[in-house]
Amino acid sequence: MPRRIVIIGTMDTKGPEMRFIAGLIGARGHQALLMDVGIGDSLSFDAGVSRDEVLQAAGTSPEEIRSWRRDRIMATMARGAALLLQGMYHLDQVDGVIGLGGNQGTAIAALAMQALPIGFPRVLVSTVASGNIRPYIGYQDIAMIFSVSDLLGGTNALSRVILSKAAGAILGMVETTEQLSVPQDRPVIAITAFGNTNQAVTRALELLTSNGYETITFHASGACGSAMEELIGRGLFAGVLDLTTHELLGELYQEDIYAPVRPGRLEEAVRRGIPLVVAPGGLDYFCFGGVPTIPPRFRGRAVHYHNPFNTNVRTTAVELTEVARLMAEKLNQGQGPITVLVPLRGWSENGRKGGPLHDPEADGAFVAALKGHLTRRIKLQELDANINDPVFAETAVRELLSMLSSSKNDGA
Repeated sequence: MPRRIVIIGTMDTKGPEMRFIAGLIGARGHQALLMDVGIGDSLSFDAGVSRDEVLQAAGTSPEEIRSWRRDRIMATMARGAALLLQGMYHLDQVDGVIGLGGNQGTAIAALAMQALPIGFPRVLVSTVASGNIRPYIGYQDIAMIFSVSDLLGGTNALSRVILSKAAGAILGMVETTEQLSVPQDRPVIAITAFGNTNQAVTRALELLTSNGYETITFHASGACGSAMEELIGRGLFAGVLDLTTHELLGELYQEDIYAPVRPGRLEEAVRRGIPLVVAPGGLDYFCFGGVPTIPPRFRGRAVHYHNPFNTNVRTTAVELTEVARLMAEKLNQGQGPITVLVPLRGWSENGRKGGPLHDPEADGAFVAALKGHLTRRIKLQELDANINDPVFAETAVRELLSMLSSSKNDGA
């Protein structure tokens, strides 16, 4: 069956490249729709969606934006493109999106693509794809391809190869029939993980699988945690085993390289009221890049040298008190079943006694603050164990299974 693919770019500067991709899509028997997000003076009369239509979707016009600052214009263009793509998506009028551009076109196309859900086919060819791409893709599964050469002045011997491969990628995606949906045969549980909480997560996975649940694990790396939050909001999960809540640190201290994007953590499960078990996994340290990247105010503390590009720096009692308040503030808003489990012998493998991040006094400040701010409705249980000891994962899974059973009975 023919698929419809939107090609998004600034046609005043990338028109030839966009038309080249359109030709490849058409040759494969699919329909290409050109969406012009250019902000220059020249018009492209072969655009299926003109820049005027994009601006109209954003609630403005070419005349109105003429005096605006450049970044505001691009943000507005991206918003209009996002709204149009969302409208097409909800009407089943688009099967995939491919964008291309330099810095400007990449920013507009990427922001527009972020408005589409996880699992939707998206490819972005960009001159900036070899740098820091987190601002462009956020937590979305957008495939970015480095253009190698600049995208300027029409196609050439190199760009034709890159663009052909990119077209092949989006064609392969839209021709794949697998769709993200809630499994009908067994419920799904979301679990958060770090390398330093791996043993707890592995044991929990074994227990949940043996009890008939499918599990999806999310690395607490900022983007993964935010992706999990979106998928919880979409109703994919029956419950959440949030063993690794490190990303809460990033909500308060943006220097952490795993600071989440949006949405924030501990929000969607609370809002939906599904069973939730929470632990302070990974809250005993900040994550930075290599040693030279550690901000001055975090230096002089206990450190674990995870690898050449990842350094773990111990959190203090003051910082953990603030994190406990944030955790309690979020959890207190929930009406569903919530349990917080705190391992008293460390929240990571390196937080064990004798480990480089062991600091029971700082951990104790977190526990005291949590007790002082959590409502009585939320169960708080302390375990005389490290988070990676088998008894901790077994307790966490048992607690979650009990909640799931009660929820099922309540709904019966």
